[in-house]
Amino acid sequence: MSSSTPHPVPYRVPHRVLLILSAVTVLLAGVLIATGRAEAAETLLSQGRPASSSSKEGSSYSSGKAVDGNLTSTRWASLEGSDPQWIRVDLGVISSISRVKLFWEAAYGKAYTIQVSDDAANWTTVYSTSSGDGGQDDLTGLSGSGRYVRMYGTVRGTSYGYSLYEFQVFGGGTSTPSPTPTVTPTVTPTATPTATPGDTFVVAAAGDIAAQCTASSSSCAHPKTAAQVQAMNPEFVITMGDNQYDDARLSDFQNYYDKTWGRFKSKTRPAVGNHETYDPAGTYAGYKGYFGSIATPQGKTYYSYDRGNWHFIALDSNYFDQAAQINWLKADLAANTKGCIAAYWHHPLFSSGEHGNDPVGKPVWKILYDAGADLVLNGHDHHYERFAPQNPDAQADPKGMVEILGGMGGASPYGITNVQPNSQKRLVDIYGVVKMTFAPAAFSWQLIGTDGSVKDTGPTYACH
Repeated sequence: MSSSTPHPVPYRVPHRVLLILSAVTVLLAGVLIATGRAEAAETLLSQGRPASSSSKEGSSYSSGKAVDGNLTSTRWASLEGSDPQWIRVDLGVISSISRVKLFWEAAYGKAYTIQVSDDAANWTTVYSTSSGDGGQDDLTGLSGSGRYVRMYGTVRGTSYGYSLYEFQVFGGGTSTPSPTPTVTPTVTPTATPTATPGDTFVVAAAGDIAAQCTASSSSCAHPKTAAQVQAMNPEFVITMGDNQYDDARLSDFQNYYDKTWGRFKSKTRPAVGNHETYDPAGTYAGYKGYFGSIATPQGKTYYSYDRGNWHFIALDSNYFDQAAQINWLKADLAANTKGCIAAYWHHPLFSSGEHGNDPVGKPVWKILYDAGADLVLNGHDHHYERFAPQNPDAQADPKGMVEILGGMGGASPYGITNVQPNSQKRLVDIYGVVKMTFAPAAFSWQLIGTDGSVKDTGPTYACH
């Protein structure tokens, strides 16, 4: 905002009240989801997805702030005094669109359209108004489909620009929906096979780690999870994205992450999350600046490496829509000579938490499934969850992959909103680290809490 026209400062709700309101919202969301499931379940498609805009008022008001799930504090804002302006979100795949919610800041759009596109070049309007009045616009009953969805503003409601706390897009999944999962029998884990030549090693894994706090605060969790990693003395450390909150600046990595999980930096094999894209210095600037070549050992933010009979693949789920990464993954799997495969990235295909399922990961799941992969590790939702082996269509399958969601490395916990098929166990309001044990032809794990106790023990599965 210009100094001559100060922008209205929104009232800041006390933190305790926000927590209460958040809990109520989660409960209501669960009720609404349960009520509507008999008809057509709506899925939030936009949260955490890549976003772009015609302009931004400054580095603190980038487009990604409008899809980060924060409805009261972070926001996108366009340049002031200029029309038209737009913000768009990339859903990753062509999806049916049924609803859009706009959470306006004081600078709202009086006249705007909601448009969809398959290619970000040719747009179709699914909603239009010339009488917007700010606040919250809940646009239901929309009919259209596209990979990209944008708000295109033509008349500002104030002398400022356009500003959204949140831009939410809902739909029913991809335009070619997966078969509806049926009730499936419990899959009995395969017994540990007879040992083959090689050794067993331990890996520590977690996502969503360093909040902007230090050990001087008793409520700061990432120093406590780091202590558990140190106690494990793992062969290496896997991170499943959102390593540093909130905008993943290099200075924040240095001031927070480095003070705790930084002690394992030399043996960390990181993956990126959506918060790594928010850096005002540029997408991944702080992430790459902090980790250096560790973040891009093969020149990209996705890479692979081997240990024993295991092939590990770190992927960048912010850009699963890019052909280069998909083609690389196919070639990498085709060249693999190891008997067991584990992959990890940030956004889970399956989650019972507040972010929910992220369908953009389904093509990657299919590629890994067809290659006989065994294990997937994810973050993004801040809870712990494990799934029985399943295929990309959420059907129980002994040839399928086990998914472990471990987003409890230190960021504030999330709740459970919609339990997914094949989910075997879910833990909330907990911080911890997944202790993976990899044998030459099998794997098992435990969730270790910040008090050092075992919170969950997973089955032992044989590699395919």
